Amino acid sequence: MTVTATDTGTRALSARARSLAEDSAEWLHRVRLDPQGRWYERLHADADHEVWIISWLPGQSTGFHDHGGSAGAFAVVLGELEEAVPGAARTLEGGQVRGFGGHHVHDVRNVSGAPAVSVHVYAPPLSRMNRYDLDENGELVTLRSESAEEW
Repeated sequence: MTVTATDTGTRALSARARSLAEDSAEWLHRVRLDPQGRWYERLHADADHEVWIISWLPGQSTGFHDHGGSAGAFAVVLGELEEAVPGAARTLEGGQVRGFGGHHVHDVRNVSGAPAVSVHVYAPPLSRMNRYDLDENGELVTLRSESAEEW
């Protein structure tokens, strides 16, 4: 499946993530587990979208962040992940997909006792991410902005 500049909505990104997760034999051998932090690798990048794979050991998380205006979707390939947004959280298991728009802020984390693997699709390709924390009232506070060159 190809994602083009005219078809980068959440539905198309979710379909691409689902397709890659279902066909993980093409890339799963590349995954590594790193006790120092989440391991990630970009599988694809063009002018319209990019694809990343991420492995998660128990306890590893992203912290609250956005995607700098890019829309995205991620599919859990193996294990389970929890996605938290301010005030709520949901668990996604292998085979489940979560799509989101360009202004979505979340924290994705592995709260299970086993490793997890996910595939992520973003359009347009990520150029920056903003990091957040929650204040004592549960409101987001901007910590910093990171450019793609920092990853």
